[in-house]
Amino acid sequence: MNATWSDNQTRIEAAKELLAQAVDSLVGSENLEIALRVYGHQSPITATFQDCNDTKLEVPFAKDNYGRVKGMIKTIKAKGTTPIARSLEAAAEDFPDMNSRNIIILITDGLEACDNDPCVIAKKLHDKGVVVTPFVIGLGLDLSYLEQFKCIGSYSEAESKSAFKNALKSVVNKALVNTTVEVDLKDITGKPSETDVTMFFYKAGTNQMKYTMQHTINRYGNPDTLILDPSIKYDLVVNTLPRREVIDITIKKNTHNVIPVDAPQGYIRCRLNNASRSYDIESRVMLANEPTTLNVQDLNESEKYIVGKYTVEVLTLPRLYFTVQVNQSSTTNIEFEAPGLFMYKCNNPTIGQVFVLNTQGKWDWVCNLDGQSLTGQWNLQPGQYKISYRMKSIKSSIYSYEQDFRILSNKTTSLNL
Repeated sequence: MNATWSDNQTRIEAAKELLAQAVDSLVGSENLEIALRVYGHQSPITATFQDCNDTKLEVPFAKDNYGRVKGMIKTIKAKGTTPIARSLEAAAEDFPDMNSRNIIILITDGLEACDNDPCVIAKKLHDKGVVVTPFVIGLGLDLSYLEQFKCIGSYSEAESKSAFKNALKSVVNKALVNTTVEVDLKDITGKPSETDVTMFFYKAGTNQMKYTMQHTINRYGNPDTLILDPSIKYDLVVNTLPRREVIDITIKKNTHNVIPVDAPQGYIRCRLNNASRSYDIESRVMLANEPTTLNVQDLNESEKYIVGKYTVEVLTLPRLYFTVQVNQSSTTNIEFEAPGLFMYKCNNPTIGQVFVLNTQGKWDWVCNLDGQSLTGQWNLQPGQYKISYRMKSIKSSIYSYEQDFRILSNKTTSLNL
């Protein structure tokens, strides 16, 4: 607990500060009594000794003892070892009434350091009929150790002071308010398997943002549990492509709320089927029959979209257009030929235009020559082309010229005008 976080404050000092704030937030709560048990604060640990009995109920349960708890928090110093199992077992005996709803919030930056197994203690308490719900907040713990806390209770990790503040607030709300929310992003089968997208919670009917959260599937494979203020209604925006919205949501107090959102998703990827080198080509993605751009993605990049039909405009010269179907959890690949390089040069500034022969046998405009330059080049898609031009200084259409040329994939075509 004496390790330092990025703001040069030790974990113990940050924990004391935020615990004191949490205690202040509880003042006036109905039907609530709190106590404070501390471990590893009395006997210094040495190279040859650690006091595994260093756990003590510093402030017993009582009404309106918030000041005593805060006063004791100020005096705590991290000295000794980490007897989690013995502290849990002793804490279970601290509660004056086993018929009440009894909650333990365990805050630690280490794992069990003594000879007892917290899982064994948790089972012993359960077998005795001791109804205790532990919440574990781990400060800077290696995530590979998380499974060791599953047998104890709900676990939250805190890698920074701000993360600890949020975790502590969440745990206190879960323990006392017991109003929880999960957002189920449902796939095509109705399972809540979609995740990893930003959610905006607005006060219903307004632009007032209340929460911004990344949707998460927790370590148990379920949508993560959220704590929202149940006193207001919400409009939810899930930032999929395209986004999903749920309007006028009511959060019921003292229960677990589920907000279902149909959000089945798959992927679109654009790629070249014969590239001999790398190309910088972007693609514009739209809903089929709608002109609004949803996204512009890079070549070989896979992006997620809601299941359905899309129009993809590949920003080559000339443009390529595809209508594709996105299916659940699969990738729709859009493949096309690599371009070839077209280069021209001239002796005098020249104006002109490049055209491509389309599939109906007509010529489509592709690009214009730069009338200020004597050279130019473009990456063009394979096909039959025509260039029409004249010297910029000559003011007569009769001196117009044209040349046909063909572009081959991965090849260079040069013209002298």
